Amino acid sequence: MSEYKAMIRVRMSAKDAHYGGNLVDGAHMLHLFGDVATELLIQRDGDEGLFKAYDMVEFIAPVYAGDFIEAYGEIVSEGNTSRKMVFEARKVIAPRPDVSDSAADVLQEPVVVCRASGTCVTPKKCQRK
Repeated sequence: MSEYKAMIRVRMSAKDAHYGGNLVDGAHMLHLFGDVATELLIQRDGDEGLFKAYDMVEFIAPVYAGDFIEAYGEIVSEGNTSRKMVFEARKVIAPRPDVSDSAADVLQEPVVVCRASGTCVTPKKCQRK
């Protein structure tokens, strides 16, 4: 287990819905993972670093406007400048439009909506820790 872990929670809004039925595009999960990666690099290196590449992305379940998503990340291995990371996004609250326009439920079990792994780089000259 890495000592470098991060999590953010975000509510998907109507402006995040990109497709019919209030569906949020999968790229939005990658945006969240990018923010988590930035926090991890700041924790580890004292610098935002750069996201080099994803080597795996898996979209598992749909995300809709009104969903609350928790995006998690962890550094799982390191090189001199590279940081291998894994990510998971989970839906923790879902809207209930069948009940009313403002109803929502906290999910008893989070629903994994996306998983990914990738590599970030912090140049040596930028590493402060």
